[in-house]
Amino acid sequence: MSAASGPDVRLEPLTPENVRPVCDLRVAPDQAPYVEPNAVSLAEAYVHEVAWCRAVYAGEELVGFVMLHDSAGGPGYMLWRLMIDARFQGRGIGGQVVQQVADYVRSRPGATRLKVSVHVGDRSPASFYEALGFVATGELSGEEPVYAVPL
Repeated sequence: MSAASGPDVRLEPLTPENVRPVCDLRVAPDQAPYVEPNAVSLAEAYVHEVAWCRAVYAGEELVGFVMLHDSAGGPGYMLWRLMIDARFQGRGIGGQVVQQVADYVRSRPGATRLKVSVHVGDRSPASFYEALGFVATGELSGEEPVYAVPL
């Protein structure tokens, strides 16, 4: 799996200083029906011990949010949420985030692959994940097909 080159990207824990700015990030309006608001993701993370959340920075600028199902149990290691603010899309940041999440997952117990589910139809991120080496598994998460990349 290789990500497109782009700005230096890093994943940082959420803090009292960055949690509200993370909640203020937004995808493009036509993407909004497919991406939960970050505040909803953080509320879900609060009640799910397996949630691993990070703020995404490009240089010193906050640009996105990522959340991982951080357990070999259940659905396994699964990219739960990935959002890059509309102002920063198309710069290779998302690919770098997925690469860094995959690197983290490789260090986790029982990790053999990273999975993600994608919505079907217009604005589907399937081609984005396929370009990173993910392939359809034939599984469904709800109504969404699941893709995976070996680690």
